[in-house]
Amino acid sequence: MVKRTFPIDKFKDLQTPFYFYDVELLKETLRNVVAEAGKYDYKVHYAVKANVNPRILSIVCENGLGVDCVSGGEIQTVLNIGFPADKIVFAGVGKADWEINLGLDKNIFCFNVESVPELEVINELAGRKGKIAPVALRINPEVSVHTHHHITTGMKENKFGINLDQLDTVLDTLDLLSSVKLIGLHFHIGSQLVDKEPFQALCSRVNELQQQLAKRKIQVEHINFGGGLGIDYACPDRNPIPDFKEYFELFHTHFPVYPGQKIHFEPGRSIVGQCGNLISQTLYVKEGSFKKFVILDAGFTELIRPAFYEAYHKIENLSSKEPIEVYDVVGPVCESSDCFGKQIDLNKTRRGDIIAIRSAGAYGETMASQYNCRQLPKAYFSDTL
Repeated sequence: MVKRTFPIDKFKDLQTPFYFYDVELLKETLRNVVAEAGKYDYKVHYAVKANVNPRILSIVCENGLGVDCVSGGEIQTVLNIGFPADKIVFAGVGKADWEINLGLDKNIFCFNVESVPELEVINELAGRKGKIAPVALRINPEVSVHTHHHITTGMKENKFGINLDQLDTVLDTLDLLSSVKLIGLHFHIGSQLVDKEPFQALCSRVNELQQQLAKRKIQVEHINFGGGLGIDYACPDRNPIPDFKEYFELFHTHFPVYPGQKIHFEPGRSIVGQCGNLISQTLYVKEGSFKKFVILDAGFTELIRPAFYEAYHKIENLSSKEPIEVYDVVGPVCESSDCFGKQIDLNKTRRGDIIAIRSAGAYGETMASQYNCRQLPKAYFSDTL
Protein backbone atom coordinates (compact mmCIF):
# COMPACT_ATOMS: atom_id res chain seq x y z
CA MET A 1 0.00 0.00 0.00
CA VAL A 2 1.34 3.42 -1.01
CA LYS A 3 0.03 6.25 1.15
CA ARG A 4 -0.93 9.22 -1.00
CA THR A 5 0.46 12.39 0.55
CA PHE A 6 -1.20 15.79 0.57
CA PRO A 7 0.65 19.15 0.51
CA ILE A 8 -1.17 20.34 3.61
CA ASP A 9 1.14 23.32 4.12
CA LYS A 10 -0.02 24.64 0.75
CA PHE A 11 -3.64 23.76 1.50
CA LYS A 12 -3.59 26.23 4.41
CA ASP A 13 -3.23 29.12 1.97
CA LEU A 14 -6.20 28.08 -0.18
CA GLN A 15 -9.86 28.91 0.27
CA THR A 16 -11.78 25.77 1.23
CA PRO A 17 -13.63 23.80 0.11
CA PHE A 18 -11.82 22.82 -3.08
CA TYR A 19 -11.09 19.77 -5.21
CA PHE A 20 -7.55 18.44 -5.26
CA TYR A 21 -6.47 16.15 -8.08
CA ASP A 22 -3.49 13.81 -8.05
CA VAL A 23 -2.30 14.20 -11.64
CA GLU A 24 0.29 11.43 -11.54
CA LEU A 25 -2.29 8.93 -10.27
CA LEU A 26 -4.64 9.92 -13.09
CA LYS A 27 -1.90 9.49 -15.67
CA GLU A 28 -0.83 6.16 -14.18
CA THR A 29 -4.45 4.96 -14.27
CA LEU A 30 -4.80 5.98 -17.92
CA ARG A 31 -1.55 4.24 -18.84
CA ASN A 32 -2.90 1.09 -17.21
CA VAL A 33 -6.23 1.32 -19.05
CA VAL A 34 -4.58 1.90 -22.42
CA ALA A 35 -2.10 -0.95 -21.93
CA GLU A 36 -4.63 -3.53 -20.74
CA ALA A 37 -7.31 -2.66 -23.31
CA GLY A 38 -4.68 -2.54 -26.02
CA LYS A 39 -3.80 -6.21 -25.50
CA TYR A 40 -7.11 -7.08 -27.18
CA ASP A 41 -7.53 -4.01 -29.40
CA TYR A 42 -10.49 -2.91 -27.27
CA LYS A 43 -11.70 0.67 -27.80
CA VAL A 44 -12.14 2.82 -24.69
CA HIS A 45 -14.43 5.85 -24.42
CA TYR A 46 -14.17 7.88 -21.22
CA ALA A 47 -17.62 8.50 -19.69
CA VAL A 48 -17.57 12.29 -19.58
CA LYS A 49 -20.32 12.65 -16.98
CA ALA A 50 -17.93 11.37 -14.29
CA ASN A 51 -15.80 14.53 -14.41
CA VAL A 52 -15.75 17.37 -16.95
CA ASN A 53 -12.95 19.45 -15.45
CA PRO A 54 -11.08 20.82 -18.52
CA ARG A 55 -7.66 19.74 -17.23
CA ILE A 56 -8.94 16.22 -16.53
CA LEU A 57 -10.46 16.01 -20.00
CA SER A 58 -7.26 17.27 -21.60
CA ILE A 59 -5.19 14.56 -19.89
CA VAL A 60 -7.69 11.89 -20.98
CA CYS A 61 -7.56 13.24 -24.54
CA GLU A 62 -3.75 13.19 -24.56
CA ASN A 63 -3.90 9.46 -23.80
CA GLY A 64 -5.92 8.74 -26.93
CA LEU A 65 -9.24 7.71 -25.43
CA GLY A 66 -12.58 8.40 -27.05
CA VAL A 67 -15.53 9.75 -25.10
CA ASP A 68 -19.04 8.71 -24.10
CA CYS A 69 -21.33 11.75 -23.92
CA VAL A 70 -24.88 12.00 -22.60
CA SER A 71 -25.79 15.55 -23.67
CA GLY A 72 -25.18 18.07 -26.40
CA GLY A 73 -23.32 20.19 -23.88
CA GLU A 74 -20.89 17.34 -23.24
CA ILE A 75 -20.40 16.84 -26.99
CA GLN A 76 -19.53 20.51 -27.49
CA THR A 77 -17.26 20.48 -24.43
CA VAL A 78 -15.17 17.53 -25.63
CA LEU A 79 -14.96 18.94 -29.15
CA ASN A 80 -13.62 22.16 -27.66
CA ILE A 81 -11.02 20.16 -25.71
CA GLY A 82 -9.84 18.47 -28.91
CA PHE A 83 -11.41 15.01 -28.92
CA PRO A 84 -12.02 13.86 -32.50
CA ALA A 85 -15.67 13.57 -33.48
CA ASP A 86 -15.17 10.04 -34.78
CA LYS A 87 -14.41 8.90 -31.21
CA ILE A 88 -17.60 10.35 -29.70
CA VAL A 89 -20.45 8.06 -28.65
CA PHE A 90 -23.72 9.83 -27.79
CA ALA A 91 -25.88 8.02 -25.23
CA GLY A 92 -28.87 9.07 -23.17
CA VAL A 93 -32.55 8.24 -22.94
CA GLY A 94 -33.75 11.77 -23.79
CA LYS A 95 -31.81 13.35 -26.66
CA ALA A 96 -33.28 16.70 -27.74
CA ASP A 97 -33.51 17.57 -31.44
CA TRP A 98 -30.76 20.20 -31.19
CA GLU A 99 -28.46 17.65 -29.53
CA ILE A 100 -29.09 15.09 -32.26
CA ASN A 101 -28.52 17.75 -34.92
CA LEU A 102 -25.23 18.70 -33.27
CA GLY A 103 -24.09 15.07 -33.39
CA LEU A 104 -25.14 14.79 -37.03
CA ASP A 105 -23.45 18.05 -38.01
CA LYS A 106 -20.20 17.03 -36.31
CA ASN A 107 -20.29 13.48 -37.77
CA ILE A 108 -19.87 11.72 -34.44
CA PHE A 109 -19.06 8.02 -34.35
CA CYS A 110 -22.35 6.67 -33.05
CA PHE A 111 -25.73 7.37 -31.44
CA ASN A 112 -26.64 4.84 -28.75
CA VAL A 113 -30.40 4.59 -29.27
CA GLU A 114 -32.82 3.67 -26.49
CA SER A 115 -36.30 3.49 -28.08
CA VAL A 116 -38.26 3.27 -31.32
CA PRO A 117 -39.44 6.90 -31.06
CA GLU A 118 -35.83 8.03 -30.75
CA LEU A 119 -34.87 5.96 -33.79
CA GLU A 120 -37.65 7.60 -35.78
CA VAL A 121 -36.60 11.12 -34.75
CA ILE A 122 -32.93 10.50 -35.59
CA ASN A 123 -34.00 9.06 -38.95
CA GLU A 124 -36.13 12.14 -39.68
CA LEU A 125 -33.42 14.65 -38.67
CA ALA A 126 -30.71 12.80 -40.55
CA GLY A 127 -32.93 12.57 -43.63
CA ARG A 128 -33.39 16.33 -43.66
CA LYS A 129 -29.63 16.71 -43.83
CA GLY A 130 -29.17 14.02 -46.45
CA LYS A 131 -27.13 11.96 -43.97
CA ILE A 132 -27.11 8.39 -42.68
CA ALA A 133 -26.89 8.32 -38.88
CA PRO A 134 -24.82 5.46 -37.38
CA VAL A 135 -26.71 3.91 -34.47
CA ALA A 136 -26.21 1.23 -31.84
CA LEU A 137 -29.18 -0.23 -30.00
CA ARG A 138 -28.93 -0.01 -26.22
CA ILE A 139 -30.32 -3.30 -24.97
CA ASN A 140 -31.39 -4.10 -21.40
CA PRO A 141 -29.82 -7.55 -20.95
CA GLU A 142 -31.69 -8.32 -17.69
CA VAL A 143 -28.46 -8.97 -15.79
CA SER A 144 -28.92 -8.47 -12.05
CA VAL A 145 -26.29 -6.45 -10.22
CA HIS A 146 -25.75 -5.85 -6.51
CA THR A 147 -25.48 -2.10 -6.23
CA HIS A 148 -27.62 0.87 -5.15
CA HIS A 149 -30.96 0.86 -6.97
CA HIS A 150 -30.37 4.42 -8.20
CA ILE A 151 -27.38 3.25 -10.25
CA THR A 152 -28.80 0.00 -11.61
CA THR A 153 -29.51 0.52 -15.31
CA GLY A 154 -29.83 -2.77 -17.17
CA MET A 155 -33.19 -4.17 -16.01
CA LYS A 156 -36.55 -3.85 -17.75
CA GLU A 157 -37.95 -1.63 -14.99
CA ASN A 158 -35.23 0.99 -15.61
CA LYS A 159 -35.95 3.95 -17.87
CA PHE A 160 -32.93 3.17 -20.02
CA GLY A 161 -32.63 1.00 -23.09
CA ILE A 162 -34.67 -1.45 -25.12
CA ASN A 163 -36.03 -4.55 -23.43
CA LEU A 164 -35.14 -7.93 -24.91
CA ASP A 165 -38.76 -8.73 -25.72
CA GLN A 166 -38.97 -5.54 -27.80
CA LEU A 167 -35.91 -6.24 -29.93
CA ASP A 168 -37.68 -7.87 -32.89
CA THR A 169 -40.06 -4.91 -33.14
CA VAL A 170 -37.14 -2.50 -33.13
CA LEU A 171 -35.32 -4.46 -35.82
CA ASP A 172 -38.48 -4.51 -37.94
CA THR A 173 -38.70 -0.73 -37.57
CA LEU A 174 -35.06 -0.34 -38.60
CA ASP A 175 -35.82 -2.09 -41.89
CA LEU A 176 -38.25 0.73 -42.70
CA LEU A 177 -35.88 3.62 -41.91
CA SER A 178 -33.59 4.80 -44.69
CA SER A 179 -31.53 7.44 -42.84
CA VAL A 180 -30.13 5.34 -40.02
CA LYS A 181 -27.65 2.49 -40.14
CA LEU A 182 -27.34 -0.17 -37.45
CA ILE A 183 -23.63 -0.53 -36.62
CA GLY A 184 -23.68 -1.95 -33.11
CA LEU A 185 -25.22 -3.02 -29.83
CA HIS A 186 -24.74 -1.16 -26.57
CA PHE A 187 -25.12 -2.37 -22.98
CA HIS A 188 -24.70 -0.79 -19.55
CA ILE A 189 -25.88 -2.81 -16.56
CA GLY A 190 -25.06 -0.50 -13.67
CA SER A 191 -22.42 1.48 -11.84
CA GLN A 192 -19.90 0.87 -9.04
CA LEU A 193 -19.76 -2.86 -9.73
CA VAL A 194 -17.04 -4.57 -7.71
CA ASP A 195 -18.24 -8.13 -8.26
CA LYS A 196 -17.10 -9.47 -11.63
CA GLU A 197 -19.89 -12.05 -11.92
CA PRO A 198 -22.40 -9.63 -13.52
CA PHE A 199 -19.87 -8.85 -16.27
CA GLN A 200 -19.47 -12.56 -16.98
CA ALA A 201 -23.27 -12.94 -17.07
CA LEU A 202 -23.41 -9.99 -19.48
CA CYS A 203 -20.98 -11.75 -21.82
CA SER A 204 -23.19 -14.84 -21.83
CA ARG A 205 -26.31 -12.80 -22.52
CA VAL A 206 -24.69 -10.92 -25.40
CA ASN A 207 -23.41 -14.21 -26.87
CA GLU A 208 -27.01 -15.47 -26.87
CA LEU A 209 -28.22 -12.22 -28.39
CA GLN A 210 -25.73 -12.40 -31.23
CA GLN A 211 -26.93 -15.91 -32.02
CA GLN A 212 -30.49 -14.59 -32.08
CA LEU A 213 -29.49 -11.83 -34.49
CA ALA A 214 -27.69 -14.31 -36.72
CA LYS A 215 -31.06 -15.96 -37.41
CA ARG A 216 -32.07 -12.67 -39.00
CA LYS A 217 -28.75 -12.57 -40.86
CA ILE A 218 -27.59 -9.61 -38.75
CA GLN A 219 -24.03 -9.25 -37.52
CA VAL A 220 -23.08 -5.90 -36.05
CA GLU A 221 -19.63 -4.40 -36.37
CA HIS A 222 -19.45 -2.95 -32.86
CA ILE A 223 -20.29 -4.30 -29.40
CA ASN A 224 -20.21 -1.71 -26.59
CA PHE A 225 -20.20 -3.14 -23.06
CA GLY A 226 -20.53 0.27 -21.40
CA GLY A 227 -18.87 0.94 -18.06
CA GLY A 228 -19.66 0.21 -14.43
CA LEU A 229 -16.36 -1.02 -13.00
CA GLY A 230 -16.17 0.13 -9.38
CA ILE A 231 -13.42 1.56 -7.20
CA ASP A 232 -12.36 0.87 -3.61
CA TYR A 233 -13.93 3.70 -1.61
CA ALA A 234 -12.96 2.08 1.71
CA CYS A 235 -9.23 1.69 0.98
CA PRO A 236 -8.20 4.24 -1.69
CA ASP A 237 -4.51 3.97 -0.81
CA ARG A 238 -4.49 0.17 -0.92
CA ASN A 239 -6.29 0.05 -4.28
CA PRO A 240 -5.74 3.36 -6.07
CA ILE A 241 -6.16 1.77 -9.52
CA PRO A 242 -8.88 -0.79 -10.31
CA ASP A 243 -7.81 -4.15 -11.69
CA PHE A 244 -8.18 -3.36 -15.39
CA LYS A 245 -6.07 -6.41 -16.26
CA GLU A 246 -8.64 -8.78 -14.73
CA TYR A 247 -11.54 -6.71 -16.10
CA PHE A 248 -10.54 -6.74 -19.76
CA GLU A 249 -9.22 -10.31 -19.47
CA LEU A 250 -12.68 -11.42 -18.31
CA PHE A 251 -14.31 -10.10 -21.48
CA HIS A 252 -11.57 -11.57 -23.65
CA THR A 253 -12.12 -14.97 -22.01
CA HIS A 254 -15.91 -15.03 -22.01
CA PHE A 255 -16.86 -13.10 -25.12
CA PRO A 256 -15.69 -14.46 -28.48
CA VAL A 257 -15.34 -11.66 -31.01
CA TYR A 258 -16.77 -12.23 -34.47
CA PRO A 259 -14.50 -11.56 -37.47
CA GLY A 260 -14.16 -7.83 -38.07
CA GLN A 261 -15.97 -6.94 -34.85
CA LYS A 262 -14.74 -4.16 -32.53
CA ILE A 263 -15.35 -4.16 -28.77
CA HIS A 264 -15.91 -0.90 -26.88
CA PHE A 265 -15.98 0.12 -23.20
CA GLU A 266 -17.08 3.31 -21.43
CA PRO A 267 -15.30 3.61 -18.06
CA GLY A 268 -15.72 6.81 -16.08
CA ARG A 269 -15.50 6.45 -12.30
CA SER A 270 -12.79 3.79 -12.55
CA ILE A 271 -10.52 6.27 -14.37
CA VAL A 272 -11.00 9.47 -12.36
CA GLY A 273 -12.57 8.42 -9.05
CA GLN A 274 -9.45 7.87 -6.98
CA CYS A 275 -7.42 10.81 -8.29
CA GLY A 276 -9.81 13.40 -6.84
CA ASN A 277 -10.34 14.55 -3.25
CA LEU A 278 -12.63 17.10 -1.66
CA ILE A 279 -10.63 19.24 0.77
CA SER A 280 -12.56 21.02 3.49
CA GLN A 281 -11.97 22.82 6.76
CA THR A 282 -13.61 22.23 10.11
CA LEU A 283 -15.87 25.12 11.06
CA TYR A 284 -17.04 23.76 14.40
CA VAL A 285 -16.96 20.68 16.59
CA LYS A 286 -20.38 20.46 18.18
CA GLU A 287 -21.09 18.23 21.17
CA GLY A 288 -24.65 16.93 21.25
CA SER A 289 -26.36 14.90 23.92
CA PHE A 290 -25.40 11.57 22.34
CA LYS A 291 -22.76 12.31 19.73
CA LYS A 292 -20.17 14.76 18.43
CA PHE A 293 -20.51 16.53 15.12
CA VAL A 294 -17.68 17.76 12.93
CA ILE A 295 -19.22 20.57 10.89
CA LEU A 296 -17.33 21.25 7.66
CA ASP A 297 -17.39 24.13 5.20
CA ALA A 298 -18.04 21.55 2.43
CA GLY A 299 -21.49 20.11 1.98
CA PHE A 300 -23.56 18.10 -0.44
CA THR A 301 -23.26 21.06 -2.79
CA GLU A 302 -19.66 19.91 -3.34
CA LEU A 303 -20.16 16.14 -3.03
CA ILE A 304 -23.74 14.95 -3.31
CA ARG A 305 -23.08 11.20 -3.46
CA PRO A 306 -23.55 10.45 0.28
CA ALA A 307 -26.87 12.32 0.34
CA PHE A 308 -27.99 11.04 -3.07
CA TYR A 309 -26.80 7.41 -3.04
CA GLU A 310 -26.03 6.80 0.65
CA ALA A 311 -22.47 6.44 -0.63
CA TYR A 312 -19.44 5.90 1.58
CA HIS A 313 -16.28 8.00 1.25
CA LYS A 314 -13.20 7.64 3.43
CA ILE A 315 -12.73 10.78 5.56
CA GLU A 316 -9.36 11.81 7.01
CA ASN A 317 -8.19 14.60 9.29
CA LEU A 318 -4.98 15.80 7.66
CA SER A 319 -4.16 18.18 10.54
CA SER A 320 -4.29 15.82 13.51
CA LYS A 321 -2.35 12.82 14.75
CA GLU A 322 -4.11 12.74 18.09
CA PRO A 323 -6.08 9.68 19.29
CA ILE A 324 -9.17 8.59 17.41
CA GLU A 325 -12.59 9.90 18.37
CA VAL A 326 -15.98 9.17 16.82
CA TYR A 327 -17.95 11.87 15.01
CA ASP A 328 -20.80 12.45 12.62
CA VAL A 329 -19.25 14.46 9.79
CA VAL A 330 -21.71 16.95 8.33
CA GLY A 331 -21.85 20.00 6.10
CA PRO A 332 -23.34 23.50 6.45
CA VAL A 333 -26.18 23.12 3.93
CA CYS A 334 -29.64 23.66 5.39
CA GLU A 335 -30.81 20.06 4.85
CA SER A 336 -30.71 17.10 7.23
CA SER A 337 -29.33 14.90 4.44
CA ASP A 338 -26.18 17.05 4.30
CA CYS A 339 -24.11 14.40 6.02
CA PHE A 340 -20.88 12.80 4.78
CA GLY A 341 -20.84 10.00 7.32
CA LYS A 342 -22.06 8.87 10.74
CA GLN A 343 -19.98 7.31 13.49
CA ILE A 344 -16.76 8.11 11.64
CA ASP A 345 -13.37 7.45 13.26
CA LEU A 346 -11.22 10.58 13.02
CA ASN A 347 -8.14 11.78 14.80
CA LYS A 348 -9.30 14.28 17.45
CA THR A 349 -10.65 17.19 15.47
CA ARG A 350 -10.66 20.91 16.21
CA ARG A 351 -11.86 24.07 14.49
CA GLY A 352 -9.61 24.87 11.53
CA ASP A 353 -8.44 21.28 10.91
CA ILE A 354 -8.12 20.29 7.25
CA ILE A 355 -10.33 17.34 6.29
CA ALA A 356 -9.93 15.22 3.13
CA ILE A 357 -12.92 13.36 1.71
CA ARG A 358 -11.31 10.78 -0.53
CA SER A 359 -12.24 9.19 -3.86
CA ALA A 360 -14.20 12.26 -4.97
CA GLY A 361 -12.84 12.46 -8.51
CA ALA A 362 -16.01 10.99 -10.01
CA TYR A 363 -19.39 12.66 -9.53
CA GLY A 364 -17.94 15.28 -7.19
CA GLU A 365 -17.08 18.43 -9.10
CA THR A 366 -19.32 17.55 -12.03
CA MET A 367 -22.43 17.32 -9.81
CA ALA A 368 -21.66 20.39 -7.69
CA SER A 369 -24.44 22.93 -7.26
CA GLN A 370 -24.99 26.44 -5.94
CA TYR A 371 -27.86 25.53 -3.64
CA ASN A 372 -28.09 28.00 -0.73
CA CYS A 373 -26.31 30.47 -3.09
CA ARG A 374 -23.01 28.77 -2.35
CA GLN A 375 -20.08 29.43 -4.66
CA LEU A 376 -18.75 26.63 -6.83
CA PRO A 377 -15.37 25.54 -5.47
CA LYS A 378 -12.08 25.76 -7.35
CA ALA A 379 -9.93 22.84 -8.42
CA TYR A 380 -6.20 22.46 -7.83
CA PHE A 381 -3.71 19.95 -9.21
CA SER A 382 -0.76 18.20 -7.63
CA ASP A 383 1.67 19.27 -10.33
CA THR A 384 0.84 22.98 -10.21
CA LEU A 385 0.55 23.74 -6.48
